[in-house]
Amino acid sequence: MTDRGRYRVIVRIEAEVDITDAAVWYHNQQSGLGHEFLAEVDHAIAAAAENPFRFPCLRRKPEVRRVLMNRFPYRLFFIRREDSLVVFRVLHAARHDREWRSNVPKD
Repeated sequence: MTDRGRYRVIVRIEAEVDITDAAVWYHNQQSGLGHEFLAEVDHAIAAAAENPFRFPCLRRKPEVRRVLMNRFPYRLFFIRREDSLVVFRVLHAARHDREWRSNVPKD
């Protein structure tokens, strides 16, 4: 859990696994690329924490929003809870939506 922007950020274990797996894969493709992926994830989280309402709402209850990463074909999914954001999945764009829908945290 960290403070970024206006909201406290909580990254769930499922999202941590997604991020780690992707970073390792990119690192194996090219040295240093995994670190660049991690920097992109950090940027996406910071943008969401600064203003979560600038990202599209995909579901109302609970309110699920999505950040599209710029350089890498990944989507970051989060919900907002009062003063915090919960990042619950970080998925490749080719993955089916049921992957994030089955992991939405309960209110």
